[in-house]
Amino acid sequence: MAYIEATDVVKQFSNHLALDHLSLSVPKGSIYGLLGPNGAGKTTFIRIINQITAPDSGTIIIDGKKLNPKHIYRIGYLPEERGLYKKMKVGEQALYLSRLKGMSKHDALRALKFWFEKFDISEWWNKKVEELSKGMAQKVQFITTVLHKPELLIFDEPFSGFDPINANLLKKEIINLRNEGATILFSTHIMSSVEEICDDIALINKSKKILEGSIDTIKESFSTGLYEFVFSGYFHKLKATLTSNYEILEAVEHENQTRVKLRLLNSDISSNDLVKTMMQYGNIEHFNRIRPSLNDIFIQAVEEASEPTTPNEILSYE
Repeated sequence: MAYIEATDVVKQFSNHLALDHLSLSVPKGSIYGLLGPNGAGKTTFIRIINQITAPDSGTIIIDGKKLNPKHIYRIGYLPEERGLYKKMKVGEQALYLSRLKGMSKHDALRALKFWFEKFDISEWWNKKVEELSKGMAQKVQFITTVLHKPELLIFDEPFSGFDPINANLLKKEIINLRNEGATILFSTHIMSSVEEICDDIALINKSKKILEGSIDTIKESFSTGLYEFVFSGYFHKLKATLTSNYEILEAVEHENQTRVKLRLLNSDISSNDLVKTMMQYGNIEHFNRIRPSLNDIFIQAVEEASEPTTPNEILSYE
């Protein structure tokens, strides 16, 4: 079941087409990675969801209903550009932002106490925002984003400026929020973070969607039949047997073992067939199917989408 269903969303700014008939389906209760190069249209889509701007055409359905002003109270948004009032005290500002989301003072104070203790920042309650480090200020803004327990959370580059320890803390909290039922829209350029926490992704390039689906499905579709293994036995005999169905890319011998990297050439052959063949000539010490990283897929998909494929497209690039 989709929590966000966007269909043919178009947004034009002056001479720039920011979104070109974009359609996305964000599963309910998932962490959905919204990826793409700078200027691809990710932030424009996020701003439309938050009703900061409106689409020129197309429809967006949130939890079964057309996007409307009431949805704002069900959304928590952490923008890439942080915005805290530097002269206000931390606690005073956190309470103010909580009240804007419809929380009572009593509920807000109780929830803030819980989160400030959890993030170990209670001692900063009466400090001014300008006294905080960048990472500390981002912790405060993260707290005010999730405090009212929104059904939809939108994080735009949430780990920017964080050291690895605090970035890991935020990742765990984002996963916890998903496990508690929130749907999370997550935009970042850090592909390793996407692989760690996202269930599904969409890749946008030049205002158009070029990929969408679960990470496993997308990785599988970009797989090129690469395997690596460590073998001990009669490698020269194994090599002679493999040449008809595999291309051996690398074979490094060390003592009584050979580390091999190869590519499958015959789509009718499975990894089980490869293992059976290997076992006839020795022992398998290690075996691994190599799948591309999201970073590799990101680069390949964007490059392929950017390549002109027809004479008319070639002329348009000149």
